[in-house]
Amino acid sequence: MLNNLLRFSFIAVLVSFCGLAAGQAEDVNSPDGMIRMVTQQVLTEIKSDKEIQAGNLTRITELVNQKILPYIDFNRTTRLVMGRYWASATPQQQQQITEQFKLLLIHTYSGALAQVRDQQMTYQPFRSSPTDTDVIVRSSVVNNDKTIELDYRLYKTPNGWRVYDLNILGVWLIQVYKQQFADQIAQHGVDGLLDFLTQRNQQITTGG
Repeated sequence: MLNNLLRFSFIAVLVSFCGLAAGQAEDVNSPDGMIRMVTQQVLTEIKSDKEIQAGNLTRITELVNQKILPYIDFNRTTRLVMGRYWASATPQQQQQITEQFKLLLIHTYSGALAQVRDQQMTYQPFRSSPTDTDVIVRSSVVNNDKTIELDYRLYKTPNGWRVYDLNILGVWLIQVYKQQFADQIAQHGVDGLLDFLTQRNQQITTGG
């Protein structure tokens, strides 16, 4: 159940990043406008790249790195997932865990891009104050006649808004991984968590 939830959440992210009409003018300085802008770029890539549609992991990783990750703060996400354990990790460990966590999400859900077809994405009216620095953009995805609520949490940086958490079916991504990370660290330490993430990525890459 958990794996299905996470897999659909990633599909939903990609649909939301791909599901709006190309050519629509957006205010890229606003949280919802930034997300809509990215959608147009990713949709063009998916429709024109047969390797992505076939699930080529190398091309998928390139697309995610080029078009999506610049708008996601994985460092902030990983820091919040690790919670109090973040401070006990060295800067090198923090960097390595962040990178391995990013790769794990890309590897685990690489097939999602190939499944993006005609799902429909709708956004709820976005309201915020000019002084807000942490906001939620609420939306929903219609997939096989099922409507799934999907929310993004973003915060304002000197370089614009960045996504750092995702809510699918009432479960936030950070919540999903927080306990898993805590269990690994409690049993094996920070290095144990890094080894676990690295091994999982290696297993996925080799088809394990």
